[in-house]
Amino acid sequence: MSFVKQSVIKAAMVIAMVSALALPAAAQEVKIGVVNLPLLMDRAPQTKAMLTALQEEFAPRQREFEAKQKELQDYAAKVQKDGAVMGESERRTAEKDLRDLQRDVARLQTEIQEDANLRQNEELATLQRSIIKEVQDYAQANGFDVVVSDGVVYASSTVNITEEVLREIEAGYQAANAGN
Repeated sequence: MSFVKQSVIKAAMVIAMVSALALPAAAQEVKIGVVNLPLLMDRAPQTKAMLTALQEEFAPRQREFEAKQKELQDYAAKVQKDGAVMGESERRTAEKDLRDLQRDVARLQTEIQEDANLRQNEELATLQRSIIKEVQDYAQANGFDVVVSDGVVYASSTVNITEEVLREIEAGYQAANAGN
C-alpha cells in the first residue's frame, strides 16, 4: 500500500477517533485542517529545483543519445544512397549494421528513460516526505489537532491550509538557499 494511501487511512481513523472522543466533551474544540498535497508538490519551489537538477544530471546521456541518433540517420542515408551501387553481400552487411545500430539507439533511449524515471521517482519520494514533514511542523506550530489530505471531497477556506503551508515551504526554501 502506498505511503499516501496509508496516510489517508490513518487520517480517517484519527478523525473518527477524535470525533468519537469529542462527542462526550462537546465543550472541547478540535482544530482540523485540510491540505492539498498534490498541489503542494506541484507548486513547491523544491519541485522545480529537483526537475532542473535531474535535467542537468541526464544531459550528458541525452547528448550521447542524440549523437547516436544522428549517427543512425547519417548511416541510413548513406545506405539508401549507396544501396543501388553496392554488391549483394555488401548491401546485406550494411542493412544488418543499420538494424544493429537501430537496436542500439532504441536500447539506449529505453535505458535513459528508465533511469530518468527511476531517479525522478526517488527524488519525488524524498520531496514528498519533506513536504509532509513541513505540513506536520506547520500543524504543530499552529495548534492543529488533525490535518487531512487526500480523499477530501470538499473543504471550506476556513480549514484549507494549503496556501499557508505553501508560503511556509517557500519561505523555508528561500531561507535555505539565501547563501547560495
